[in-house]
Amino acid sequence: MVTVKLKFRSPKATSVGSIFYQVIYKRVVRQVTTSFRIASEEWDEGKGCIIISPSSVRSEYLEIISKELSHDKQLFAQAYDNLLASECIVSVDSIITEFHRLKASLSFFNYMEHTICLYHKHMKARTAETYSATYNSFRRFRHDIDIALCHIDSELMLDYERFLKHNYLSHNSISFYMKHLKAVYRRALEDGLIEDSRPFRRVNTSIAPTSKRALSLETIHRLMDMDLSHSPSKSFARDLFLFSLYTRGMPFIDIAYLEKKDLRYGILTYRRQKTNQQLEIHWEQCMQHILQKYKSDNSSPFLFSIINHQEENYRRQYLNASTLINRQLKKIGEILHLPQPLTMYCARHSWASIARDEGIPISVISKGMGHDSEKTTQIYLSSIKSDIIDKANRKILKILNQ
Repeated sequence: MVTVKLKFRSPKATSVGSIFYQVIYKRVVRQVTTSFRIASEEWDEGKGCIIISPSSVRSEYLEIISKELSHDKQLFAQAYDNLLASECIVSVDSIITEFHRLKASLSFFNYMEHTICLYHKHMKARTAETYSATYNSFRRFRHDIDIALCHIDSELMLDYERFLKHNYLSHNSISFYMKHLKAVYRRALEDGLIEDSRPFRRVNTSIAPTSKRALSLETIHRLMDMDLSHSPSKSFARDLFLFSLYTRGMPFIDIAYLEKKDLRYGILTYRRQKTNQQLEIHWEQCMQHILQKYKSDNSSPFLFSIINHQEENYRRQYLNASTLINRQLKKIGEILHLPQPLTMYCARHSWASIARDEGIPISVISKGMGHDSEKTTQIYLSSIKSDIIDKANRKILKILNQ
């Protein structure tokens, strides 16, 4: 039987040292290092374990380490059993090799990195970025200490939820991270790597109604009438906001990637970066006016001068431009005394709400925005105002009393 002991090595009695495993099989001894470093006063030499004081500021970190050390000792035992079952030659070195293989295959961090790489491979950069954000958040929660897929349970998710709340994240931001973790967990289930322990059953992954993002017609007219000639950056941000509004709430990423070949015979044809769905928009004079101000040079394939085709990494250029434009829009919103931050996304909400208020059917709005279902479109629409309902009712009463 293999024997595994925890050992602590410190160059000085009062300094920080590292934990390692002493693996013994048939009197042959090997050492397996770990990345865990603790202070000498946090180690009990007699018991060969970590001392966790509830009053210590590092108690949470030490608790995570302690659990991982316990799990690793179980993996060494499993590695030994696997070698016996496969009738391979069992040695201390083969046990350590099998241990490393098991640890890598069961690693949650490795699996998330693999998932992110797959999205990059399939050219889904935006999706990869959202999973990367979730991965980085979860790593911070874990103090960069990996965990096995099979150890993802409801207690851990509750702890993660508390961590996010402690960092003052909103309900929807917490749901964002939880939903992506849940998606990775389901993928691991489908791959047959784990059995379902329903770790997300006690945390909330629903999206709460957000504050109204749509601008009123009166506010949009104020925005259009603003004299921003003194600030080219604000003028550029405002005009691209209006272009998005004119083009049925076209997302900024789609505006940035528009190419000259997409505009032919008075029709703008493009594919949404998010869904690859093809949309067609009749080209209007108001759109042409904005294009004339910001069109790219003759050598560029792009319609607007947002992405420089001579520089590499189009994605990074788009992200930088998006940040700068939304920053200027926020300043414009403050000038207009808007109750919520003004962003490019508000143009999409505004077009949907104005269309709804004008009596355009939800099905038509949904198709115009490139949504897969009317349910998605409903998210963009603020609750119907009482005066609109009253107006509709007056029409009905007028018909009834003719």
